[in-house]
Amino acid sequence: MTEQSFILAVDRNSRSLELLSQFLGQAGYQTILAASMEEFDRAPVSEEKIGLALVDIAGFDSRIWDCCEKLRIRNTPLLIISPKQRSALQETSISHGAQGVLIKPLVIRELLGIIRSLIED
Repeated sequence: MTEQSFILAVDRNSRSLELLSQFLGQAGYQTILAASMEEFDRAPVSEEKIGLALVDIAGFDSRIWDCCEKLRIRNTPLLIISPKQRSALQETSISHGAQGVLIKPLVIRELLGIIRSLIED
């Protein structure tokens, strides 16, 4: 990932967001954090280049997909994080630009591998 590229991490749970940010920072990634729809909506239009978005959809309403759609239009790689696995969620995520859906709890080694493959393509 270049110095100007960031991972956008979106999660309503501020503690989870903080832990994810610390983990990604230890792995050498810079993050932009969004804990609300408003922060998520503003992040892609900021000056920083978003190289990847990790979006935990738990706690958000259906407007979350509008923000994901903006990332898709910008060709920003996107991974959805969900507490449950459902085929309808998979279909909705893919239709709004996600490269995949990760189910919690996350396996850190797998997450890093996926991040590397999406950012370094």
